[in-house]
Amino acid sequence: MKNRIAFFLAATLLAASFQSCGVMFGGSRYNATIVAKDNPNAQIYINGEFYGQGQTTTLLKRDQPLQVELREEGCEPVVNNFDNRFRTGNFILSVLSWGILGIAVDLGTGAAYKPDHKNDPDIERLSTKDFRFTVSGADCGDGEPEAEKE
Repeated sequence: MKNRIAFFLAATLLAASFQSCGVMFGGSRYNATIVAKDNPNAQIYINGEFYGQGQTTTLLKRDQPLQVELREEGCEPVVNNFDNRFRTGNFILSVLSWGILGIAVDLGTGAAYKPDHKNDPDIERLSTKDFRFTVSGADCGDGEPEAEKE
């Protein structure tokens, strides 16, 4: 019986040690809503993969860069790169609560990062797990595809 209690306590402590403020409050992923401003017909590519048209929402890893490309027939493609920043608030809480182990977990899972909404006006923070990215499309001129213009 004592072995079972000791195992349960050890397993509980081990599971708790792999939690940190960043993982608990923000997670290692976030919801990204990409909006093609003024171009509802633009195809949205995220990191090279097609995700939708006009507006799309997807789950992205916090520690990976974000590249959004808008493509529309007759228009030049528009590419926006969005930067991440280190989540200093969670870093401070991790140090105070879990110490070095909490920091390692946050860094290892990617929970230590977030989209840089403070320095980029095209990123809007809706909550700790939800961000909206606005991408302005190219001026497509008179709307005629290039092949039809003479």
